[in-house]
Amino acid sequence: MKNDMHRHGCRREDHPSIGRRELLQMGGVGLLGVGMADLLRLKAEASSPARPVRGQARSVIFIFQSGGPSQHETWDPKPDAPAEIRGEYGSIATSLAGVRFCEYLPRLAQRANRFSIVRTMQHVAGREFRNEHNSCMYLLHTGSTELPPGDSNATITAPRQGRFEWPSIGSLIEYARPPEPGVCWPGVIEIPRANLMRYPGRNPGILGPRYARWGLDLAPPCHSPDAAGSCPNCFSHDDPNDPARAPGPGPRAWWNNASCRDATFRLPDLGGGVAVSAAELNNRDTLLGRFDDLRRRLERGWRDGSLESWDAHRHRAMQLLASTRPGRQNPFDLNQEPERIRDQYGREEWGQGFLLARRLVEAGVRMVQVNLRGWDTHQNAFRDLKGKLLPSIDRCLSGFLDDLEARGLLDETLIVMCGEMGRTPRISPITAGGRNASGEIFTPGRHHWGDVFPCFLAGGGIRPGQIIGRTDRHAGLPASDAFTPADLAATIFHCLGVGPDREFLDVQGRPYRIHRGQPIAGLV
Repeated sequence: MKNDMHRHGCRREDHPSIGRRELLQMGGVGLLGVGMADLLRLKAEASSPARPVRGQARSVIFIFQSGGPSQHETWDPKPDAPAEIRGEYGSIATSLAGVRFCEYLPRLAQRANRFSIVRTMQHVAGREFRNEHNSCMYLLHTGSTELPPGDSNATITAPRQGRFEWPSIGSLIEYARPPEPGVCWPGVIEIPRANLMRYPGRNPGILGPRYARWGLDLAPPCHSPDAAGSCPNCFSHDDPNDPARAPGPGPRAWWNNASCRDATFRLPDLGGGVAVSAAELNNRDTLLGRFDDLRRRLERGWRDGSLESWDAHRHRAMQLLASTRPGRQNPFDLNQEPERIRDQYGREEWGQGFLLARRLVEAGVRMVQVNLRGWDTHQNAFRDLKGKLLPSIDRCLSGFLDDLEARGLLDETLIVMCGEMGRTPRISPITAGGRNASGEIFTPGRHHWGDVFPCFLAGGGIRPGQIIGRTDRHAGLPASDAFTPADLAATIFHCLGVGPDREFLDVQGRPYRIHRGQPIAGLV
């Protein structure tokens, strides 16, 4: 048994112990018409503590800073470090005594008593894994400390027969805390550019496709090469520093951004060209006509069986969209929000993504993931962080927190924000003397660093105003207790009331424990 588990890539501690007496009982029960999978399901349900852990959170909004934000330029500045470590920015006092953040996060610094920061997240996988995007994305999104046996940073992005893939945190949430009865939406929805975020770790793995998330493309197509940031405040790290070559319609521009400067979301494209454009969102008659056409297509498809191949998520979503039309009952219709609220969140891709996430959890979605591109700051780091990334996250996230608190939603909505890794303590160009895609010599930035990275948490069972963990004088290594993605996942499960003994069954009916780490002390 032990060798078999090792061959499949699972760990002994993931499995509940089943004694000899129970194994004998399984044979007898099977004769009564209850299969092995049924017995294991009953055992898993019965294994919960008599007094289960109760969390405050009803839902989770996971904000993924794709690329890995720098700890130095966000939540853990080192103002007394040498210049090649400290960087170009200063720090700013916060509402917490003695705590300082990067100077370009002034709004969030004022609200530091509403959220907490873990400064000592880390990956403990091998060096060849913990500094690479693909590996770190898998580790973060599955709450794991190691890749599946036989996989590398290169192979983890592609399907592979026989892979033992741990479920994503979102899939485990949908399994353990499915939507309430009467909620038609999928349990986990990912926005706003799912097709640009085909990263490893987002799949249901051994849980099976029933627990897959619903990824949506809602933002307008982006034509930037190596696009980053928040449309219409997006950019490329390869953008030249020569003002004459700045993006735009000019004759010397490196690329033309005139056609993609609109952050208005469309309604979901549910397949077969059933998308609703930004222009149609503002034309109510046209929009109602599109939904009448959608209803007719659905009725015709159900009669002739042409929709049988569509997955359950699309069935449910199309039914609900067709029945609700645009309006207050449709969470994707941001036109229902007052102008001042949309302005409060920020009229850009990130802010509107946060606003939609709020509407989705109000509609009963258990977890919403909002992807933020652009944090892979190898070059032009200080230009792009100061000019684009930090102002956007400061404005959009602070407006998001204010609105949730004003609505009484912050206590029941867990917010988690982090990237898959941090950045190197020392500043340097990615390649000395090399040139970027626009032909300019690489400018300095920070590179991949999985030894330590920060995580933002707020609401839903999290103690606010806490700074957990301390890094060394260069913010390169933990100088106190450190925490893994498994601990972050356990913290999320704890806040949702999923206890440490809770189990799940894979597609073969085999039981595994959901928790692989420990909730982070000081946060819960």
